[in-house]
Amino acid sequence: MSYAIRLPRLALAILMSTGLAVTASAQSQPSKGEQALKYRKSLYQVIAWNVGPMGAMAQGKAAFDSAEFARRAEAVAFLTPMLREGYPEETRTVEGTKLKPEMWQNRADFDAKLKNLVDRSAELSKVARAGDEAASKQAFFDMANTCKACHDKYKAD
Repeated sequence: MSYAIRLPRLALAILMSTGLAVTASAQSQPSKGEQALKYRKSLYQVIAWNVGPMGAMAQGKAAFDSAEFARRAEAVAFLTPMLREGYPEETRTVEGTKLKPEMWQNRADFDAKLKNLVDRSAELSKVARAGDEAASKQAFFDMANTCKACHDKYKAD
């Protein structure tokens, strides 16, 4: 076989394998909805990381440490506004979401509940910085009940 025949075959093989690699790469990239769901779940995980110790302190299961409580409240207040980006339309049909379909039919109510969470989280941070144990615990329960109200209505178990 001459080089003239082998070279085009080699070039064709390289082009085909490159095309297949590009196609496989494009197929393995997560969609915008999958990326948004991953973002949303990550935020909730970090929020839960901070809410857990505050909840233990608020319920008397751990000693109340006002500095630690305030630090975690500040983190939650920083994170909750970021949740707004985690609910684009593209996540509506993504596998792995725990969001009930009713949320999409009641988006204004959901958005109001999310805004309330952001507001309650900011208030919790403000109250916790003052260091008053009783007021901090009450602000925590206010924020936690805001979470629960949304979860009860829009989160599937």
